[in-house]
Amino acid sequence: MKTTAQIKKNYHLIKFKKLVIVSLLIGFLSAFLGISLKKITEYYEEIFFHQASVNPFFYILFPVFGLSVIYFLREYLFKKKENKGIKEVFESTNSKTKNLPSYKIPSHTINGLLTVIFGGSTGIEVSTVVATATIGSVAHQKENIFRQYKTELICAGVAAGITALFSSPIAGILFAIEVISRKITRAFIISNLIAVSISFGLLTLLKEEPLFAVKIANWHLRAIPYFILLGILAGINSVYLTKCVLFFKAQFAKIETHYYKIIFGSVVLSISLFIFPQLYGEGYHAIKTITSTHNEIPLTLTLAFSFLGILFLKPVVTSVTLASGGDGGVFAPSLFIGAFLGLLVASVLNTFFDTQIIPMNFMVIGMAAVLSASIHAPFTAIFLVCGLTNNYTLFFPILAACFISKYTAKMIYPNTVYTFAPSI
Repeated sequence: MKTTAQIKKNYHLIKFKKLVIVSLLIGFLSAFLGISLKKITEYYEEIFFHQASVNPFFYILFPVFGLSVIYFLREYLFKKKENKGIKEVFESTNSKTKNLPSYKIPSHTINGLLTVIFGGSTGIEVSTVVATATIGSVAHQKENIFRQYKTELICAGVAAGITALFSSPIAGILFAIEVISRKITRAFIISNLIAVSISFGLLTLLKEEPLFAVKIANWHLRAIPYFILLGILAGINSVYLTKCVLFFKAQFAKIETHYYKIIFGSVVLSISLFIFPQLYGEGYHAIKTITSTHNEIPLTLTLAFSFLGILFLKPVVTSVTLASGGDGGVFAPSLFIGAFLGLLVASVLNTFFDTQIIPMNFMVIGMAAVLSASIHAPFTAIFLVCGLTNNYTLFFPILAACFISKYTAKMIYPNTVYTFAPSI
């Protein structure tokens, strides 16, 4: 009996050691991929966006060029298979036999990069999630001892990738729980804590700065009704984004010749970028411009129409980008929409009702609220946006707005772009 017990103990110890080692490896590789993709994307997006700002002809050339290159890469390099986004991860975690093939790492990384830098109105977040999930999936296939930890190792890659992008280990783990796994095991806790620790350690070593340098001011109890209003509007806007993505994907699926999709998508994208350059790429440059140059934003008729135009067009151009072959998702668009929605709401309230609320606070709360409603993951949205700004002053207003927006969205439409399953 003692011999059998000792053998079991040694086996569990070996299994634990191997789980720790593979989690360290997944965490490092996922973090390295996420940080590298973020840095490269930021660098080239800034260059190409500047060129397009100087010469608007590039607003026409860049989208058609970028989508064409992505098409030829998929056709001749990546096995003629379209990327399905996070649904690919769901398919893998829900199946014992279906795994994420290793080519998904370069496919999503390269295509995500090309989509954004050439003006595709989405972000690299979903590309990073699928690529890092694939790192976890490949690792789980390497040894029989890891077969039972498939979901845990995939989530470890995803959590490390989200941590690398948004400098928030808590958001990384919460995203893995709320969106991917929906359950917690001991192996999940061990692997994910190790992976995000390595990712955050690498960020610290590289001295990564917060994505948005926003000066957060204190908030007052009298602003609570306005937070509630913003949460409701965020939920409505998120449903509009979801419906747009699903509608345009369904319509583009009816077009048999893929290059017609590229041409039509490029035309819509080019016209929109020409009117509103803020829609170029992930749109973080537009948010940074606002946060660095304004605090009190006087509402003029031109500004109001600009904001409304951006809020109307962003879901459309994001949907067209994805439907015509671009790689990405609704992460960055949700943050972008939330930022402009929050600023618009604050400006309207201050101008017409003299509420004296703080626009920058509403911008940050709006970002979290729209993201929460778009992916039905309020805790992820809370810690992700707090991590983006490296400030938790607005934690409770964000908490309230995120839950209000999520349940407002679910009352109107129960699905997200991740959970919607088209009827056959």
